[in-house]
Amino acid sequence: MPESNNPPPSRGLPLGLKITALALVAAAVVVYKLDPFDPAAFPGEELSGAPAAVAECNGKVLQGAERIRVEELAAAEDLAYDSELGLVYTGDADGWLKRVRLNDSAVENWAFTGGRPLGVALGPEGDVFVADADKGLLKVSKEGLVVESLTTEVEGVKFGLTDGVDVAQDGTVYFTDASSKYGFHNFILDFLEGRPLGRFLSYNPTTKTTKLLVGGLYFANGVALSPTQDFVIFCETPLRRCRKYYITGDRKGSVEKFVENLPGTPDNIRYDGHGHYWIGLSTEMMGYSSSWYVALKYPMLRKIMAIMERYGRRPNLEKNGGVVAVNLNGEQVAWYYDYGWSLVTTGIKIGNHLYSGSLALPGILRLNLDQFPATAAACPWSKSDDL
Repeated sequence: MPESNNPPPSRGLPLGLKITALALVAAAVVVYKLDPFDPAAFPGEELSGAPAAVAECNGKVLQGAERIRVEELAAAEDLAYDSELGLVYTGDADGWLKRVRLNDSAVENWAFTGGRPLGVALGPEGDVFVADADKGLLKVSKEGLVVESLTTEVEGVKFGLTDGVDVAQDGTVYFTDASSKYGFHNFILDFLEGRPLGRFLSYNPTTKTTKLLVGGLYFANGVALSPTQDFVIFCETPLRRCRKYYITGDRKGSVEKFVENLPGTPDNIRYDGHGHYWIGLSTEMMGYSSSWYVALKYPMLRKIMAIMERYGRRPNLEKNGGVVAVNLNGEQVAWYYDYGWSLVTTGIKIGNHLYSGSLALPGILRLNLDQFPATAAACPWSKSDDL
């Protein structure tokens, strides 16, 4: 047979590309080995629980909600409602504690902290208390004219990321330091390191003393007093749970669970005055199929993500954020979420509306709960779900 003039079939990538690929892999291995970031394993039992079923859901929040004052609120974090004045206080990315009137949505730059105000709570005398990630625990006079630093450390250890706050009727301030090692600008590294660096604390305004109530927490976050003022709830974000700390009675000083196996990672928690706590869920963590679940389970993956984060190349895993309503028994009764809603930090029911803040979406989200209710059929585990 005559010889063919066709070239031999290709046997893979050209030699130059193979060498380049091998060099990149080798470089990546070297970077991984030499990088000092050393993530720890999370307690296995803390990550094993499947999300608890929620009675009713609305998984299309962004289709019905409106966002108010997008131009004036870059990243409203927490929301504190003043029913007498008809407004909410919120901390924004520009360092201002702002007031938003609910009747016309007007925004006022009210008090400048110079840091990054996160948790906000109204005091019994009309003052406003702020957990500022950079400045520590602050008190703002009721006129908004004086910003006073109350505390920046406990037992000789500085706060790294002052986060959630609430105030008891006796004036005691309860708050969290999410991480004693990382600040707001690199808080994701706390998640990726996987060590219990968070703390739950109290501040006594009479003695001006700060007390460590619970240490060794995994990214201690939102704080809320019970309506009977006998315990305080605080949340641990990566573990998808919130716990009770008793401040009165026979169980004073003890800790027990309040709600666990949330469908996402909790941020702030707010009591609405009508039998429900509302918890902002920054991102979905729906068990084994969740990217974040896999990342938290394997320290090696978290180290790779930490290296990528420092070079600005970490994949965006935050999705399906939302707000979950929990009754006084810690039962999850309604879940509002959306695939495109992420880094949700807070939610609170005011009248017939849900108001929520986010680090990813500007403005304050407002959803009419009568027009866009949560229903049993809309839950992901419902056979009639059409999401």
